[in-house]
Amino acid sequence: MRTSTEHFFESADGAKLFYRHWPALSGDGDRAIILFHRGHEHSGRLQNVVDRLGLNDFHLFAWDARGHGRSPGARGYAESLGALVKDADCFVKHICRNHQIASENMAILAQSVGSVIVAAWVHDYAPTIRALVLVAPAFKVKLYVPLARLGLRLLLLVKQPAFIKSYVKAKFLTHDPAQIEAYENDPLISRTIAVNVLLDLYDTGSRLIADAAAIHTPTQLLISGTDWVVRRRPQEEFYRRLASRTKEKHLFAKFFHDTLNEKDGQLAIAKAREFILLRFAEPVQRPSMLDSHRQGPSKREYDALAKPLAPWSPKAIAYGLTKFALRTAGRLSDGIRESLQQGFDSGAALDYVYRNRPAGITPLGRMIDWFYLNSIGWRGIRQRKLHLQRLIGATAQTLGGNGGAVNILDIAAGHGRYLLEVLARSDQSAAVQALLQDYRSVNVARGRRLIDEMGLANRARFETGDAFDRAALAQITPRPNLVIVSGLYELFPDNDAVQTSLAGVGAAIEDGGYLIYTNQPWHPQLEMIARVLTSHRDGAPWVMRRRTQMEIDQLVEAAGFTKADQWIDRWGIFTVSVARKD
Repeated sequence: MRTSTEHFFESADGAKLFYRHWPALSGDGDRAIILFHRGHEHSGRLQNVVDRLGLNDFHLFAWDARGHGRSPGARGYAESLGALVKDADCFVKHICRNHQIASENMAILAQSVGSVIVAAWVHDYAPTIRALVLVAPAFKVKLYVPLARLGLRLLLLVKQPAFIKSYVKAKFLTHDPAQIEAYENDPLISRTIAVNVLLDLYDTGSRLIADAAAIHTPTQLLISGTDWVVRRRPQEEFYRRLASRTKEKHLFAKFFHDTLNEKDGQLAIAKAREFILLRFAEPVQRPSMLDSHRQGPSKREYDALAKPLAPWSPKAIAYGLTKFALRTAGRLSDGIRESLQQGFDSGAALDYVYRNRPAGITPLGRMIDWFYLNSIGWRGIRQRKLHLQRLIGATAQTLGGNGGAVNILDIAAGHGRYLLEVLARSDQSAAVQALLQDYRSVNVARGRRLIDEMGLANRARFETGDAFDRAALAQITPRPNLVIVSGLYELFPDNDAVQTSLAGVGAAIEDGGYLIYTNQPWHPQLEMIARVLTSHRDGAPWVMRRRTQMEIDQLVEAAGFTKADQWIDRWGIFTVSVARKD
């Protein structure tokens, strides 16, 4: 029996989360396996798994997720499943930093809810890890009450937070009498789960299944064939869609949900052990994504969206009616009316969304505008703005920590509101200067007006500039040490153009400077946008090619940067990352 030491790490919101560390007993101590427990459980319940793995030359780590075990928080609660995914990212970074283990030398072994958390982390954050083992992933939890999800969503409208108790008894988790008794008598088992987390689990699972082609990490799937807790078909569908060149699945026909603590759990653990050792016996798998604009899932998706629908198909009729409604009754909404004039992806449209003040002609127009501003995409945009401002502020503070000058360049700022608000709130005595650029004269004019309105003429200036002019970017003076690219590359499907822009940014920025960049790896309304909304570019349909996070990170890395941190909204739509110039 290996002995663990007990520690805490600090997550992004300052919460101190508990984890256990089983030090390596032999070898160089430069490899690790990170374990993620099931819902309701905690890291102490994984001692049996650690001992059965028998990997003495590996460090092993396991956390208590927030709201579980010895970690703080209401039992079974988190602000969202996305918060747990960010916790996982912070946990891995803590291990890399404090235990001197590179992520390339890590494997992940996760169960049930833990499997969904780490699958979302791999999908959304695109870490470079050696292997991923998902055990009985809870992509779709079995809810035996009819219309249960609808009822739970209605409950959240009137009560937040809301909790439900687990209906699953220990005897339906495992056939092992010792494990049944241990589960029933463990005071750290949390019997409740927050309703919002349960619903997020369903939504995130659906997103991961739909977009499993974005995952290239070597993955093993272990399925319990007699699982009373989660459904098997979504697990199979996720596996089928995985893009990983190395993947395998194993079915344990008579196992209940707690696969690794089953009566014959050593059979599953042996499969995980074998898979992990094989992956460490070969080089890290990291396929190049730089050519994704020419081939691959996102290119096929983009081509399909750009192709007109058959005129009398049900989709064409439905989207035609939506377009008609926007151009008639929708004009009562100030936001829709301006977006129809300027383009739904224009700087004017985004600035209106940022302001988030419903307005329109007549009360009906204001109501339409409220629904427009609260569509899932625009809510994600406002969350992206908050993440942008957080990273801009934190990065500027890092650069100016010792009284150094901070020179900011935003190469396609739109109206620049997100950056100007940060400048307005910052220490006015700090040596911070910002140059905002945009190629559209209307955005430059409105940006200059906003600078004057906010009293920032001594700290910011707005000029006309082309974000894809490599030579012009490279000649900007003074040289910036913080460059921002927000909402730009998502509008251009061609990676060659993006690489040209990033090469100019790389030439412009000082060594040791930072790049903050955004991405859109997922959008639930992608087809509606392509079929109904128009772009600022000559009123053409607003067709976007999604980039996986791995793809955009590789483009940034090819320009000479190393990613340091990332944020993503709870829906998985928009990411904001910061990278340091090597």
